[in-house]
Amino acid sequence: ATKGGASTCLICLEKIRKIDPIWHCKQGCFAVLHLVCIQSWARQALSTSENSSAGRNSSSRTSPACWHCPKCRRDYPQAEIPREYRCYCGKEVDPRSDPWLTPHSCGERCELELGLCSHTCVLLCHPGPCPPCPQLVQLACHCGKLAELRRCGHKSFSCQRLCSKRLGCGVHSCDEICHEGECKPCSKFGVHRCRCGSVTEVRPCSQADFQCERICDKELSCKKHVCGKQCHAGGCGECELQGRRTCACGKEAYKDLACDVKVPTCGSTCEKLLACGLHRCPERCHAGSCVGTCRVLINKRCRCGSTAKEVPCYQDLVCERKCQHIRNCQRHACRRRCCDGDCPPCSEICGKKLRCGNHKCPAPCHRGLCAPCPLTVKISCQCGFTTLEVPCGADKDVKPPKCSKRCQRPQICGHGDLCKPHRCHYGPCPPCQLLCNKKLDCGHSCNQRCHGPRLTCPVLKGTKKERKAVISPIPGSPCPPCSVLVSRPCMGKHPAGSRMVPCNDESRFSCEKPCGNLLSCGNHFCRDLCHVVTISRALSNGTVVASGGAQQYDSCSSCRLKCTKTRDPPCPHPCEIGCHTGKCPACKVSLKKSCHCGTLVRTLECSAFGCLSEDERIELLSCKGPCHRKLENCSHLCSEICHPGSCPSLCSKKVTTRCACQRIRKAYQCFEVQAAREKQSALVPCDQDCLKAKASQELEEDLQHKQAADKEVR
Repeated sequence: ATKGGASTCLICLEKIRKIDPIWHCKQGCFAVLHLVCIQSWARQALSTSENSSAGRNSSSRTSPACWHCPKCRRDYPQAEIPREYRCYCGKEVDPRSDPWLTPHSCGERCELELGLCSHTCVLLCHPGPCPPCPQLVQLACHCGKLAELRRCGHKSFSCQRLCSKRLGCGVHSCDEICHEGECKPCSKFGVHRCRCGSVTEVRPCSQADFQCERICDKELSCKKHVCGKQCHAGGCGECELQGRRTCACGKEAYKDLACDVKVPTCGSTCEKLLACGLHRCPERCHAGSCVGTCRVLINKRCRCGSTAKEVPCYQDLVCERKCQHIRNCQRHACRRRCCDGDCPPCSEICGKKLRCGNHKCPAPCHRGLCAPCPLTVKISCQCGFTTLEVPCGADKDVKPPKCSKRCQRPQICGHGDLCKPHRCHYGPCPPCQLLCNKKLDCGHSCNQRCHGPRLTCPVLKGTKKERKAVISPIPGSPCPPCSVLVSRPCMGKHPAGSRMVPCNDESRFSCEKPCGNLLSCGNHFCRDLCHVVTISRALSNGTVVASGGAQQYDSCSSCRLKCTKTRDPPCPHPCEIGCHTGKCPACKVSLKKSCHCGTLVRTLECSAFGCLSEDERIELLSCKGPCHRKLENCSHLCSEICHPGSCPSLCSKKVTTRCACQRIRKAYQCFEVQAAREKQSALVPCDQDCLKAKASQELEEDLQHKQAADKEVR
C-alpha cells in the first residue's frame, strides 16, 4: 500500500480505488489485485501450461493445470479462477462502497475459521490475515506445571520456572527455564565406553552411545572368517557365505558348499537382462556385472521420425534435421536437432521491458504479459534511518517516509547551534527563525528574520542505477534595506518639520508648511510650501543677512508681490516695478487737481505735487475767484474768494420773512431766519387785524361744512 492508504495492483501497477472490483490471495500473501487483472493473469497462466504440454502424452501429465498468485506464487486450481467480486470474508457479492466502512468490506463479522484453533474471527470483514484468537481458555505452560486463563491466540507461554523434565540420558533433568519444544540434549560430561567396550572417553551424556574406529575382527561361528563390521554391540551374527549358494547367473544351486569354497560357474549363457531392458547378456555365466553397453543391431528410427536405419541398441539415432516448430513462446523456432515434437520451453531470455519501467523481464521467453517485477525498491528518508519497501515501479507515487531523527545537516546561515532543531527531511531546511542581526552599511543591525543560505537535498527514488543524494546549498537573499526609524528633516529644514522615516528612505519630503525664508527682495518671506533650499551666495561669514536677521535662499522663487513701500514724498499710487530693494522711483502719474471751490481743474505730476509744502499747495489750487459753493444751512452760495476747507456757516444775505397769515413782511439776515426756524419761533408775529381775518375765515369754513352735511342727509 502507498503512504496515502491506497493499494497498488501488482499486475497493472495502477492504484486500486475504493469502487474497483478486487480479488485477494487467501493462502499466503493476502495481496489485493484488480479482479479483471487476476482473471486475465489466470487465463494466460492456464493457456501457457496447456500449450507447453500439448505435444506430450497424457500419461506424462502428473498434475492438473493450475495458476498461481503473482506475488507469493501459491498454486490455485483451475476451478478457483475468480468469477465474481466478493468482500474479504466472502459472504457478500459486489459489496457496496460505504465511506464509513473499510473499502471492499461488507461490514459484517468475518467469522473465518482461525488456523490454530476451532474458533472463528470476531472482527468485522477486513483485509489481510485474521489476528490471533482473542477467546479466553484454560492453558498450561510449556513444562505443564502452571495452568491459567489466557488468550487462545497466545497458547504457548512460559511459567519462568525450571523445566525439570527428564532428559534423554535418563539420568539428568533439564535445568533451563520453562521453554517451548523438546529439551536440548544433555550437555553434562561423563566417562563413557564405545559400543564394543574397547575405548573409554569423556563425552557429553547426549553422545554416550558412540562407535570407535576399530573393526570388530572377532571370529565368526564358521571358524574360517572374522567379523568385518565396525565397532558394534551384541553378537557378530552368522557367516554370510554359509547355506544355499548359486552360480553367478543364478541358474544352478549348490548345497552344503563350504563357506571358504568359491562357487563355480555353470558354463551356460548368462541371459541377465541388460541395461537397455530389451536384450539379455550373451556371455557365459560370469561373476560381476554384465557388459554396460548392448551392441545388438536393431532397426531404429530417429526422434523426429524422418530417418530409420540399423544401429547398436545402446546408440541413439539422431538425424541432422532441425525442428522448425514455434516454441510455446510463439516468438522463436525450436531449431533443435532431430526434435521429437515435444519442443522444450524457449531458452531465450524474454528481455521485454516490465511495467515498472526500470528492469527487463529475466524469465525465459514466454507468451502473454510478463510477470510483475519481482524486485522491491527501498525508499528511505534523507538520513537513511527510516526505510519503506514498495514494489518496483510503484515508487513514483510514494512519498518518502517520515523520520523521527533530527536533521543532521549543518546550519550555514551563521547561527549554528542556536537554530531550532527539526526532523530529518528532504528538500530545503526550514528557514531559521532567529533575527539576522548582520551589520548594515548604515550602522544598524538587520532586524528581519534570518535569510541566509540553507542546505537542500532532492528526493531521489528508485532508478535503474543507484544514485546518491547530493546535498547542495540554496543561496540566501541579501539583507533588505534598513527599516529602523530615524528622524529626518524636511526639505526646508524647518525645526518642527522633521519626521520618523525608515533609515533606507533617502527621499526628500515636504512638511506642507510655508517655507518662511526671506526672499531676494528683502521685504517678504517665501509663501510656497516647504521645498528644497540651497544657499549659493554668501558673505564672509557664510550667509546673506537681511534687515530682519533671516537668511536669504536662492532656491526660493522670486517675489511676485507688488511694492508696498511708502514713497518719499508719500504718494497714493503703487510702485510700477514690483517689489524691489531700495527707494521707489519718482511717481510719474498725472494728477487732476481741482481748485478749492471746484470751478477749475489743473493737471499736475504726482511727484512734483508731492514736493510742495502745504501753503504752496493751497496757493496753487486757488482759482482767485468767488467760491460759489452752496452753504451748508441755506441755499445761498459762498461769497468769499476760492479757499480751502468748508465755507462759513453764518449767511449774511438779506431775506424777506412774513407772518403766519402772510399779511405782514419784514427783511432779516439769513442766519437770523435759520436760528428762528431751529428754535421754532415766529420771527414776524401776527397783529389784531390778522386775528380777526382768521376768525371770519373759520366761520365761513364751518358754514360750508354744515351745508355739505345737510345735503348728504337729504
